[in-house]
Amino acid sequence: MTDLPSLIVDALRNVYDPCCAEKGISVVDMGLVRSVEVDEDGARVELILTSGWCPFAVDLISTVQERVGEVAGIENATVKVRWDEAWGPELMAPGARAKLRFLPPPRSVADRDAYVEARTAPPSGEGRS
Repeated sequence: MTDLPSLIVDALRNVYDPCCAEKGISVVDMGLVRSVEVDEDGARVELILTSGWCPFAVDLISTVQERVGEVAGIENATVKVRWDEAWGPELMAPGARAKLRFLPPPRSVADRDAYVEARTAPPSGEGRS
């Protein structure tokens, strides 16, 4: 028997949140796919958005629904957004997290200027212009 939920997840690895498309980070790697269920009524996918104000939400939901509907064996695809669960960078796949730069929580940086300087200084031996 075919594992349709796994096929759906694989298909969604080629769907990109417009904010991360240039980095090649899929909705799966971003941690936006909360769940995938398949039964005799069709497939249901739950998404978590990075922001409730995401300007790309409608397009993203439509693209996910289209891609799920293209999977062989799926006649009906429904996509819902989970509004009761917040997205966070901990949901990302390690490879996706490595491609994006996240700043630490402000309270954990005692000296902001030193933090920035340490991460923007030129390699040793090179001067600043």
